[in-house]
Amino acid sequence: MSTALPPHVLAYAPDGHPLRRAGDQVTLRRPMRRAGDGAASRHSVSLVVPARNEARNIPWVFEQIPRCVDEVILVDGSSVDATVPMARHCLPTVRSVEQSGPGKGNALRTGFAAATGEYVVMMDADGSMWPGEIPHFLHFLDHGFDFVKGSRCIAGGGSLDLTRIRSLGNRALLAVVNRLYDAGLTDLCYGYCAFRRSFLDALDLRSTGFEIEAEMIAHALCSGLRIAEVPSLELPRRSGRSHLHAVSDGRRVLRTLISERPGARSSAAASTGER
Repeated sequence: MSTALPPHVLAYAPDGHPLRRAGDQVTLRRPMRRAGDGAASRHSVSLVVPARNEARNIPWVFEQIPRCVDEVILVDGSSVDATVPMARHCLPTVRSVEQSGPGKGNALRTGFAAATGEYVVMMDADGSMWPGEIPHFLHFLDHGFDFVKGSRCIAGGGSLDLTRIRSLGNRALLAVVNRLYDAGLTDLCYGYCAFRRSFLDALDLRSTGFEIEAEMIAHALCSGLRIAEVPSLELPRRSGRSHLHAVSDGRRVLRTLISERPGARSSAAASTGER
């Protein structure tokens, strides 16, 4: 399911390329919050942001958070830079929590457990996801959907950072999830999502690494949650290096999709009982 992105998602240079550097805002307009952001949802909203050594990216991300977000939870992964002080400087009301173990999955589960909002939104701290898209996710939650995920592959979405290897891997894994789960998703390996916190138990999250994003989708599908996809534009990381390892993380995602497929657990349990 798709909706059109607003025309101000990014500021563009005269050559048509999106602005990406610190001085870009001097001559051309920056992404703007819309006047109605504060009333975008009838429900309280928690934004969970896992971060590890993202001090240089936090200011841009936090500056773009719309007013419809009631609570921002920064999950710190033992950063050795000024990630936490920078977050507090940019947003004094931020809640900072330490993740209890290594991995993005652990960080997200820690943040979800700390969230108090009726809706939970998850996004990265590297600047690759624009917080100004959050009202689009909340719109679908407000209109009956239980789980909303961003898609780079539907009209209005896209990626300025998708390498050929990542693109091929995403297509292959997408084919797997659609086949095994009888789904019609357009994107899989993209962690910009929102869901009703009341369904956190149904999502039954256990993964510790990047595969948690696939686990969320798999469990949402198996649980019969109403899922919507909204267009999202993936931006290049603003600074620093990605913590993603395409091949090894792709294998973990594949194992997760296969092990969590419908009927897999009952078959495993029956096999164990026969022994």
